[in-house]
Amino acid sequence: MNSLDPTKDIFAEQEEPKELVSHQSGCPDLPEVNEQRSLAEKKHHCCDQCGKRFSNISTLKIHQRLHTGEKPYGCDQCGQHFSIMGNLKRHQRIHKGEKPYGCDQCGQHFSLLANLKSHQRIHTGEKPFGCDQCGQHFSHLANLKTHQRIHTGEKPFGCDQCGQHFSLMSTLKIHQRIHTGEKPYGCGQCGQHFSIMDNLKKHQKMHTGEKPYGCDQCGQHFSQLANLKIHQRIHTGEKPYGCDQCGQHFAKLANLKRHQIIHTGEKPYGCDQCGQHFSVMSTLKRHQRIHMGEKPYGCDHCGQHFSHLASLKRHQRIHTGEKPYGCDQCGQHFSRLANLKRHTIIHT
Repeated sequence: MNSLDPTKDIFAEQEEPKELVSHQSGCPDLPEVNEQRSLAEKKHHCCDQCGKRFSNISTLKIHQRLHTGEKPYGCDQCGQHFSIMGNLKRHQRIHKGEKPYGCDQCGQHFSLLANLKSHQRIHTGEKPFGCDQCGQHFSHLANLKTHQRIHTGEKPFGCDQCGQHFSLMSTLKIHQRIHTGEKPYGCGQCGQHFSIMDNLKKHQKMHTGEKPYGCDQCGQHFSQLANLKIHQRIHTGEKPYGCDQCGQHFAKLANLKRHQIIHTGEKPYGCDQCGQHFSVMSTLKRHQRIHMGEKPYGCDHCGQHFSHLASLKRHQRIHTGEKPYGCDQCGQHFSRLANLKRHTIIHT
């Protein structure tokens, strides 16, 4: 029974050479004898969970909290608990604002010595944490762990609304604004709000008039790089967005989406005056001018106004004499397409 007790085995190993101990006790001046006796006397408290030995009972009790999970020291500010009093005291510096550890390079102060040491790597350029996949190094262990998710594909942060997962907590928080509708970044010029800081910065260029992105073909400038890339398709003729129903291609995704409504027959935009529905929002807005009596397009020849730009262009042909629609049977031209269609009846 005793042979199965690891604690008894530990003590047995120390007590085994009884004759030697008895002999050496008469030689107290031997340094190795004094050292062995000192170690034996100091570490005589044993942990019954892992067998580790300690020199005093208080250290043993602190150690045993690793196994029991006991955390007797609680913070009266936030209720967080700790297994060691020293950890509680360090934590309380957060509430007190106490930052005793100062950087001798820039004067910044920290509440924990570990945080100061991490900060000092900014000045020294030290990057002790290396990725074993690609060899890239980082100054903080947390940054290394985040980086390694690129190789492992790990996405530990999941959205409880739609189940989508992300590798970074910050990316999850930005994503969740889709569900909450939160837009914390507001424009001081017009009051418009955005869910992402980058979108606010792009928007603010509209107010400053800043247009840093220039087209090398025609010199036109844009406030956003995405708008420049879309514009350049005019010169390249690129139309990357194709309709899977008829194969027609478009330079803009928005134009493809508007086109696809033709195939679905969907008309989601309804007029609240007469109930008529339209497939495109811009068509609804033009239609609503009929009810409002709005005529924003004026002729600079006679001052007559129209509710639609197309109507103004047709009208202006009266002044210019332009007749763009020609009959391929007799060559006669007309200012309106409807007039050409009526004319072709003569030939048919």
